[in-house]
Amino acid sequence: MIKILGRNILRFFVLIALQVWVFNNIEFSGFVNPYIYILFILLLPFETPKVVLLFLAMLLGLSVDMFTDTLGMHASASVFMAFIRPYILLTISPRDGYEPGTFPRAYYYGFIWFFKYSLILILLHHLFLFTVETFSFINYYLVIWRTILSTVFTSIAVMISQFIIFRK
Repeated sequence: MIKILGRNILRFFVLIALQVWVFNNIEFSGFVNPYIYILFILLLPFETPKVVLLFLAMLLGLSVDMFTDTLGMHASASVFMAFIRPYILLTISPRDGYEPGTFPRAYYYGFIWFFKYSLILILLHHLFLFTVETFSFINYYLVIWRTILSTVFTSIAVMISQFIIFRK
């Protein structure tokens, strides 16, 4: 338990640092913004209580908002993602359910399962984030376009992380 807690605390700070100092500087013509910090929410244990999940998502989003001066947009999108996560996990759960002591990783449930899981949550997070950022239905096709492009690049980064860093 202490090992898992320590690993998640370290992951929290490393992902925020990567987001702020590396990924926030990657932008292709204003349409592609990879948001790797949401990997923290994706990789939290299945047994994480909903209240803790929402609190950690708020803390994560506010941390990114502090560094990017975005007035709570990342916090609201992260809380939305954390709120919807249990329902997505229930929808795509294996027939026998999730094994106790396992985590939402490609290592445990396979590449296809993790790809579906992360793609759905990343897409919903980005759609919410860019909608809140625009806060208008005028030029909504730009929101959709940014959502799709950013989802692709964030998903690639998340999947690469599964094979490089988070093998087990």
